[in-house]
Amino acid sequence: MLILERFLKSFIRVGTLTVVDAAGHAHLFAGALPGPTVTIRISDPIYYTRIARNPGLNVGEAYMDGALTVESGDIYDFLALAGLNLAAQPRRRLFDALGGFVRLLTQSNPLDRSRRNVAHHYDLSAALFENFLDADRQYSCAYFKSPQASLEEAQIAKKRHIAAKLLLQPGMRVLDIGCGWGGMAIELARSYDVLVHGITLSNEQLEIARQRARAAGLADRVQFTLSDYRELEGTFDRIVSVGMFEHVGVPQYDTFFRRVRDLLAPKGVALLHSIGRVDGPGVTNPWIRRYIFPGGYSPALSQVLPSVERSGLWTTDVEILRVHYAETLRHWRARFIANWPRLAGTYDERFRRMWEFYLAACEMSFRFDGLMVFQLQMSREIDTVPLTRDYMVDEERRLAAAGHPRRRESA
Repeated sequence: MLILERFLKSFIRVGTLTVVDAAGHAHLFAGALPGPTVTIRISDPIYYTRIARNPGLNVGEAYMDGALTVESGDIYDFLALAGLNLAAQPRRRLFDALGGFVRLLTQSNPLDRSRRNVAHHYDLSAALFENFLDADRQYSCAYFKSPQASLEEAQIAKKRHIAAKLLLQPGMRVLDIGCGWGGMAIELARSYDVLVHGITLSNEQLEIARQRARAAGLADRVQFTLSDYRELEGTFDRIVSVGMFEHVGVPQYDTFFRRVRDLLAPKGVALLHSIGRVDGPGVTNPWIRRYIFPGGYSPALSQVLPSVERSGLWTTDVEILRVHYAETLRHWRARFIANWPRLAGTYDERFRRMWEFYLAACEMSFRFDGLMVFQLQMSREIDTVPLTRDYMVDEERRLAAAGHPRRRESA
């Protein structure tokens, strides 16, 4: 316990943490600044040293194994306390210097590895995602017009927000890179009378997306294929990618944006929606990388925009969504916990703790650890989109008032 005590004495600067050890003894660690008060129990002494030496990996593993339990509050309360204290630490220069090397080692995502990484997460059972996502299976940041909005309302608002930036016209060809279970593609085809080609690397997502398009009577306007963005040919009037860029990896950014430019028609518009970080380049948390998103990384804009510039694309609009994903994750975690009895026959308790830790840790990161979401609008030509953003606001207001997009007349 001595090594863990030393670590926590220097780490806890905000709030109070009580650790009950395997022998039942309580150890109090109080920061100089007021904050949350949490009590945890560590029942396996092997984790004293593991957590002190590599908390980013071993706190999550201890929770998964049942060796770390929260006695007062819940796992989110504990991680929020950790997040507040992490934010209070001085930046570690050695870690920053090593970051680029670690990114090269962990984010080289050739085609075969990309498919394996996607399957690791997205080819889990459909029942899992049904029991914490909204009815449309939107597995990306929602858009909360108000804190009181429901998850369903916020996900509808997200789709409208993105659609408003695409300047869609009937008959356009739209590419959806990383289409998930098809919700965005189906919505755009149904509301704007466009032709959509959605691509995914997940077999589970592909089958469900195709079923949904058939059920909606849109199989003639929405096509889904098991494809990588590096394999596509042809041109599209609009390209949209929501929640996929986090799986690309920094070494592939130049390739990604060159492919977007090559696939985009001369007067085309592309919209990228991705998790990012506000404090410069970093590395993915080792627990998240091992158990949840192998090969995943959320970039700083300073890593993204140089690749956009080298591709020859115009950056025509950038928007930062700050706390929206934290609120999204709060809803997902509450639904997962409430609906766990429906999943208990499919997954064991270790999986439950893993998934709850994942959702809580990500929510903490968006509230306290510098994560955000950015939406990047791009075009090939300088005059493709209007000179001001008024058209976005006007379109969203029309959508909200009518309950669905107004189909535009062809130009």
